Amino acid sequence: MGREVCVPGPLLLLLVALCVCARGLGPEPDQPFLPPPGWVSLGRVGPHESLSLTFALRQQNLQQLQTLVQDVSDPGSPRYGKYLLLEDVAALVRPSTLTLSTVYKWLVAAGVQDCQTVITEDFLTCQMTVQQAEQLLPGAEFHRFVGRLGGGRVVRSPHPYSLPGALAAHVDFVGGLHRFPRASSVQQRSGPRLKVEDSLGLHLGVTPAVIRERYNLTAQDVGSGSANNSQACAQFLEQYFHDADLEEFMKLFGKSFPHKDSVSRVVGQQGHGRAGLEASLDVQYLMSAGANISTWVYSSPGDSGAGCFSGPKGHLFRPSFPASSPYVTTVGGTSFRNPFMVTEEIVDYISGGGFSNIFPRPQYQDEAVSHFLGSSTHLPPSHYYNASGRAYPDVAALSDGYWVVSNHVPIPWVSGTSASTPVFGGLLSLVNEQRLLNGRPPLGFLNPRLYSMQGRGLFDVTQGCHEACLDEEVQGQGFCSKSGWDPVTGWGTPNYPALLKALLDP
Repeated sequence: MGREVCVPGPLLLLLVALCVCARGLGPEPDQPFLPPPGWVSLGRVGPHESLSLTFALRQQNLQQLQTLVQDVSDPGSPRYGKYLLLEDVAALVRPSTLTLSTVYKWLVAAGVQDCQTVITEDFLTCQMTVQQAEQLLPGAEFHRFVGRLGGGRVVRSPHPYSLPGALAAHVDFVGGLHRFPRASSVQQRSGPRLKVEDSLGLHLGVTPAVIRERYNLTAQDVGSGSANNSQACAQFLEQYFHDADLEEFMKLFGKSFPHKDSVSRVVGQQGHGRAGLEASLDVQYLMSAGANISTWVYSSPGDSGAGCFSGPKGHLFRPSFPASSPYVTTVGGTSFRNPFMVTEEIVDYISGGGFSNIFPRPQYQDEAVSHFLGSSTHLPPSHYYNASGRAYPDVAALSDGYWVVSNHVPIPWVSGTSASTPVFGGLLSLVNEQRLLNGRPPLGFLNPRLYSMQGRGLFDVTQGCHEACLDEEVQGQGFCSKSGWDPVTGWGTPNYPALLKALLDP
């Protein structure tokens, strides 16, 4: 899967604001319209077949919103922690009356009437026929594609679309035309061979107990059951979890700490087919790291090292989204130096990281990134990446060798940064629990505070590199970790007691 964002519940409200800041201008310049490898066209779709498109309407007051986000996220600001309500965000960014009227009249004129919006009214999802869609978006031509590797079937346009001139000032982009579901980033690796010389102190894969030992959590480091704190995980690739798998997982691996056996609420459609390995992993480790905290799952239909893209001038590193957004705390991946023991961590070669080609470097990370670029002796060639872009990840956690229960079967050696993200998110939920119990607001957007801490509360990871382009110039090697912040493991992995101390102050 593309990188998920699993966050403590109080962060969700702020992220609504953060996401609307990233206004798109249509498909990325380097995004191909042709299907990616593994997808085959079955031909054009009939004109009366139904499909769903999402229209991103032009928002208002984005500069004002950006200033507000900075103020409530900066520990030095008098507005720190004084978050907006969702209704306040909606009133701020809601498209103008002219935009709403123009778009609705355009859709109704084409016979499109089955549309749903959100409280901010900036995203409009409409059901329509293929004929109506091609009439609305000149140039689009819808085909049915099938994934050879179990990706299912999707309807997409292998051609660019255009908007009528009168709509250009009101619609930023249309979703549902070009992007294909990405393959899951979760992998099941073959476990390393164990030399049976001395099994004392060894483990046979990462479990909640191993996570808690490595990151120094005690049995008392769990939620209080308070209704004021919650956490959530979003699933966007038609992957679903099963309650029975979560219950079995906790029976096997949750005996040493208080926990919840079920999700508090599912928002959206929860499929009834086979459980997805990635969805199972997300929920099970969010709820075991952030143990005994109310958990929601957002479900909707619809990892790669530095990444690699072949452009007209040769290979480039290709950053992923939303990991490269400056408004997301991105989690890289690590492995144990000894895969059978709780040891110091090194880079997991699949850990994502790099520099955005879209978002400029935010001020909060300018000092850390400048130091990395100025002090590193083995950087990839400069034309592979945009050194002035938003750099990521921000932090890291174990991403290799997890046990997961999926479709009633315990599965070992599951790996991917989809594992590290819910673990770090769960620990932040525990921090928020303590902040709330001490009469303080939840953390909200973490990055400005995180970078001001300069690694306090985190284990620095200083060895290893992640994968990149398999060409003669970089030969598969991307960026490498070093002391301090780096674009492989960020500031490092959590040392929970020290992290709690660093984040508990107002």
